[in-house]
Amino acid sequence: MADLAVHSQDKPVALADIAERQEISLSYLEQLFGRLRKGGLVKSVRGPGGGYMLSRSGADIRISDIILSVDEPIQTTRCSPGSPAGCHNNKGRCLTHDLWEELANQIYLYLSSVSLEDVTQRRVLGTSGLIQGFEATAAQ
Repeated sequence: MADLAVHSQDKPVALADIAERQEISLSYLEQLFGRLRKGGLVKSVRGPGGGYMLSRSGADIRISDIILSVDEPIQTTRCSPGSPAGCHNNKGRCLTHDLWEELANQIYLYLSSVSLEDVTQRRVLGTSGLIQGFEATAAQ
């Protein structure tokens, strides 16, 4: 999606071009873009010069929208959410279940706060300051 946002400039981009630039299998990209189209994030243009375009501005597309459209769960536990079997198939929750479930929630909230435009304009790195602070502390 970032490649599409950067290269489309109001004209369709062929998946073969994205596959080549990003070194991703064309058949895998076709699967993903089918899901993205169904999710309303991209539109396809048929015929010569056809390809895909964003269906709306990159500023209006959240990274969480992309993840959910391609059916990638934001899950940090091996437990099935809401499963009656529990974490260990014994109807109980593992001791750290809530920790990992909350981490998944925080990841989702973060990805919901970042737009595709933020990524393409490189406005993401260092926004929290936590990683740089951690690296400085770890180096001491």
